[in-house]
Amino acid sequence: MPVFSRFSRYFLAVAQHGSIRRAAEATGISASSIDRQILQGEARLGAALFERLPSGLRLTAAGEMLLVQVRRWEREFEDCRTRMEDLKGLKRGHVTLLIPEAMARGLIPRIVASIREQHPGVTLGVRVMTNHEISPALLEGQGDLALVFDPVVSYRLAVRASVAFPVGFVTTPGHPLTEGQTARFSQCSLYPVIAPRPPLALGQKIAWLAEETGLALNPVCDSDDIEAIRALVRHGVGVSVLSYIDVLPEIETRTLAFVPLEHSRIRPLTLGFCVDQARSLPVAARLVAQALEQGLPELAYSAPAV
Repeated sequence: MPVFSRFSRYFLAVAQHGSIRRAAEATGISASSIDRQILQGEARLGAALFERLPSGLRLTAAGEMLLVQVRRWEREFEDCRTRMEDLKGLKRGHVTLLIPEAMARGLIPRIVASIREQHPGVTLGVRVMTNHEISPALLEGQGDLALVFDPVVSYRLAVRASVAFPVGFVTTPGHPLTEGQTARFSQCSLYPVIAPRPPLALGQKIAWLAEETGLALNPVCDSDDIEAIRALVRHGVGVSVLSYIDVLPEIETRTLAFVPLEHSRIRPLTLGFCVDQARSLPVAARLVAQALEQGLPELAYSAPAV
């Protein structure tokens, strides 16, 4: 039996789908019932929640405010229900993890598989977001735990564990750039370059490095997609500059090679495991948090043996 009012459920459906008709199709409720609940809710609140447009419905400022609040109510109720299960000694519950795309391979699938094997009562949701979206989403209650690159700590956002990834050249195995433990940025002028483009953060770093060193960088190809860059390097189009975590699975399988850049002003990329300090973690979330804290050090860069 649904715990939340029909108004809350119908409001969320309309906000998600952008029209009463599509919300009706998604929920199996008649459009007239949904419309009636929305109108009654607006009358009771004394504020319009949606703008009625020819293309559908769009949230007003009041609607946006209510959407955040309703999602928070749902999350808090789910936390409460999970804690009730905790009182019974049951390791059950649903945990939502917010991650950047670079973390969708390797560690996270391993952790999900391990948690499911050891604690079948725990289910997980993995939400892949752009890095700048993750911290606000965590604080809005859209997830329980988060992995964030270069997190900005606040009175609510706490970093429980972190690991640093160097920035360096990505090449095919056996490439001359991999002969040393590190490489200078100026060496890329000797080889074809595949340049990361914005919105990739490394695109800005490379532009800064080129300006700092006075190097005229003439890429043979550029891309704003890391998977495309990895594929281009694998096919011998050129070398590129990425972070270690971007190519960790390929390094482990020896399909690509990585050598850190030697430059005192290039900071490594830091991955932080973050939580919202304003919320207590139920047992299920604590199990996943423990696995993340134990797993992050496994990702640390280790120079290959000479």
